[in-house]
Amino acid sequence: MRFLLIEDNAQLADVVVDRLSLDGHVVDHAADLQTAWDFTATSDYDLILLDIMLPDGDGRTFLANHRAKRGRTPVIVLTARSEVSDRVGILDLGADDYMVKPIDFSELEARCRAVLRRRGGEARNILTLGDLGFDSQSGTLNVAGRNVQLRTRELRLFEVLANAPGQVFSKSALVDRLFSFDEDVSENAIEVYVGRLRRHLRDTTVKITTVRGLGYKLETE
Repeated sequence: MRFLLIEDNAQLADVVVDRLSLDGHVVDHAADLQTAWDFTATSDYDLILLDIMLPDGDGRTFLANHRAKRGRTPVIVLTARSEVSDRVGILDLGADDYMVKPIDFSELEARCRAVLRRRGGEARNILTLGDLGFDSQSGTLNVAGRNVQLRTRELRLFEVLANAPGQVFSKSALVDRLFSFDEDVSENAIEVYVGRLRRHLRDTTVKITTVRGLGYKLETE
């Protein structure tokens, strides 16, 4: 999954990026609102982590504008404000969740998973596709009664495809979802990860289909 972190505290941002990157997520960091708008203009994100007090404005303005433009990307607000009225205001503006600083990073990871599950209509970490079970938290596929551990990039690629079965993703779109701006990779990398996933899926009813000239989609037989 690709996340956008909007946070001006460099030390906190570094820790958040490192923790979420260990989970295999791609995290772009914007230290101010203008950079955040530039990022959202050029990339699609699965989740936005938003600070309130920023050098060039209020994060609530970003949230309100994001929703006014019918932006559907889930938003978790990171705030130092602990008053109930402040939290209610944040939720009423369209935030999907909030966390009061200082942040517990294990809780942050859990809240990210919960928000992403809700977006996909799932209440649990387990997703069932055909005869295949997928646990997004542990990164495992259950294939014919045995668990297959996915590597980080395989996991995130399968997550993208599995959350939108039947939708065609171009190679460039998948590169955008799996790699940050700082990583210099070619679209051939996607072919490598698709090949690995296909080997894992060989004995299941779930297939990754190539749509010639367009990209890949996940289907069940």
